[in-house]
Amino acid sequence: MDEIRVGDYVILKDRLYTESDEWVKREGDVVVIGITDYAQKKLRDIVGVELPEPGSNVKAGEAVGSIESVKAAADIYAPVSGEVVEVNERLYDEPELVNRDPYGEGWMFKIRMSDEKELEKLLTPERYAEKIRKEEGL
Repeated sequence: MDEIRVGDYVILKDRLYTESDEWVKREGDVVVIGITDYAQKKLRDIVGVELPEPGSNVKAGEAVGSIESVKAAADIYAPVSGEVVEVNERLYDEPELVNRDPYGEGWMFKIRMSDEKELEKLLTPERYAEKIRKEEGL
C-alpha cells in the first residue's frame, strides 16, 4: 500500500485527512472514518470509544463521538455531513484495535455523504504530512 512516512507516523495515500486527525476513505457515496496513526500514537493506550448512533445525521466539523486513552480523551469529528450508516461495534469490546490497526480493523464509523463537495475541503496525504511535520518540528 502506498504511504508517506513522517518520523514514526504512517499516512496512507488512498485517503483524505482532517486537521483534527481523522482519516476518510471513500467507498462510493459512503465514507469510512477513523483516526490516524499520528492521533492514536499521541493518545497511546486507547481504553474506550463513544461512537455516533447509526441512523443519526451529522454535520461536517461537529463532534460526533470521543475516544479515551489512559492519558487523555479526545473528540472525534465528522469530516463530512450525512447519515451515519454503520459503526464499528467491535471497538466497544476491543478499543485497542485503534492502536493496533488504525487504518484497518480500527475504523470507527461510516457516513453516507449528503454533499460530496465537502471532500474537497479535506487534506491530501501530502498536506496532512506537512501538518504533522509542523506540529512535531520535523
